Amino acid sequence: MERIKINETLDFSQIIYGMWRLADGEKSDNKSVLNKINLCLEQGITTFDQADIYGDYSAEALFGRVLKENKALRNKIEIVTKCGIVAPCGKYSDVPVKYYDTSKKHINASVNASLKNMNVDHIDMLLIHRPDPFMDHYETGHALDELVKSGKVRSVGVSNYRPYDWELLQSSMSNQLHTNQIELSLQSIESFTNGDVVFHQKNASPIMAWSPLGGGKLMTNKNELTNKMDEIASNYNVDRSAVAISFLLTHPANIIPIMGTNNINRISKISDAFKVKMDRITWFELYTAALGREVA
Repeated sequence: MERIKINETLDFSQIIYGMWRLADGEKSDNKSVLNKINLCLEQGITTFDQADIYGDYSAEALFGRVLKENKALRNKIEIVTKCGIVAPCGKYSDVPVKYYDTSKKHINASVNASLKNMNVDHIDMLLIHRPDPFMDHYETGHALDELVKSGKVRSVGVSNYRPYDWELLQSSMSNQLHTNQIELSLQSIESFTNGDVVFHQKNASPIMAWSPLGGGKLMTNKNELTNKMDEIASNYNVDRSAVAISFLLTHPANIIPIMGTNNINRISKISDAFKVKMDRITWFELYTAALGREVA
């Protein structure tokens, strides 16, 4: 698996394993989590995506218990985590309303909690989880710069930002924002034409694509798009997910899909996406089917 350069000292695997469902279901014990991590590593997937809010603020600690028991793992992986959402659940169950907090105090407290929960001494990339309409970009930017300077965070980025949100925060920072994690898939193609992909392609900032299987719809729906996906998949003896991921990987903007499945069988086959050879015509056949019409 190829590597994606994030900055001069950091690179990520071309596919990321997302841990937003890590605490879901019965198989969230240390042995099961370790098995998922090892299945990823066997395929060259070394980058793992977390957030303080995942699992009602419990997923980081679950990940951390495994890292504590298996100390050699930390030097084999890169950890991404996010902060900024305060929701009435878990440790914030007493708050009256879900809100965003990008204040320096909250960001610092979140990072310190993440480091403790995951039993690590640094985070490879910290993302602000959502655009905050109440953000003081000078305060937020300064907080991120200080975290990089302190060594607690190696790099910073954002999630679900539009180009203008990115530019506002970047204008107050000395460090570069290195990525934006956005929803992008054959089920959600708007970013290819609304300026989001173009903006990051121009800035050479890799995009992390969350929900690359459209929240599972690309695996369960039956329509013109999935029929085309099945046709391509049969040619390479893979399933639809491999086609959906190949569609993103083929794009020249350095899109990094984040796979969040908890299914062991699917985890073991994530790298099947590299078996699919997708040329421009095949890409546009899928894009046209997703669009529901031919391009203008």
